[in-house]
Amino acid sequence: MQSIAVVGLGIIGTPWAARYHAAGKLAGVWNRTAKPGAPKWKDTAAQATSAADVTHVVVADPAAVSSVLDAIVPALGKGKAVVQSSTIDPDSAAAFEARVRATGALYVEAPFTGSKPAAEDGTTVFFLGGETAALDAVEPLLGLVSETRFRLPDVRQAAALKLAMNMNVAAQMQALSESLIFARRAGIDDQVYFRVLEKNVSFSGLARLKQGKLTARDFSPQFSVKHMHKDMRLADARDPGLPMLKTVRRCLADAEDRGMGDDDFSSLIRLLP
Repeated sequence: MQSIAVVGLGIIGTPWAARYHAAGKLAGVWNRTAKPGAPKWKDTAAQATSAADVTHVVVADPAAVSSVLDAIVPALGKGKAVVQSSTIDPDSAAAFEARVRATGALYVEAPFTGSKPAAEDGTTVFFLGGETAALDAVEPLLGLVSETRFRLPDVRQAAALKLAMNMNVAAQMQALSESLIFARRAGIDDQVYFRVLEKNVSFSGLARLKQGKLTARDFSPQFSVKHMHKDMRLADARDPGLPMLKTVRRCLADAEDRGMGDDDFSSLIRLLP
């Protein structure tokens, strides 16, 4: 498969489309809010799918994915593939796979780790679930926007692993915020705090990524509150007995209720008095 369309030109889809375009592989793009100035813009999702071998979907949630499939299924068939990178629940992933494969097309569940900077740098990490033939067919194209690709036995595990990763990240963000606020209240400078944290066993890639945003009070989105809140809702619905998950979900809900939904999820620190 030699060409790809991107459906969903948000924080992640836009840099992915740019990388596919730079590699000469982009055949079409579409977004619910029209962006006719985007390279290879198509007026409908179906037109984007018709123009490409692979349609790469990255939208908000299961309902949005279902709406995209409604539009593109008539353009699918043998020789086509759908790569689904929105964060969704395992049951939805299985249902979408069945729907796409019924047309004769291939389906790959491809959630990912890495926010806007990783999308821009091509260092996204994918969790790929699907039949081996489907993974083999699309992986060369996905290599244009990613650094690492893990293969899972099926689409359900790929979707579940993504939710598990985001649960970990959300809990780390809340803990980092509370720890930093505690230090600030003791008069400790942010730069001192992070220099010490770098030597602590708890230092993480998340702390490295968010240090600048927290110290500068810059909450422009790399990954938004509303999308992290959605992911925690999906995880909580699947496994409602996890106490930290419920705590972080409540914090994210509070942030969204206070008008921070479109801000970076590091905005959790602003909830602390």
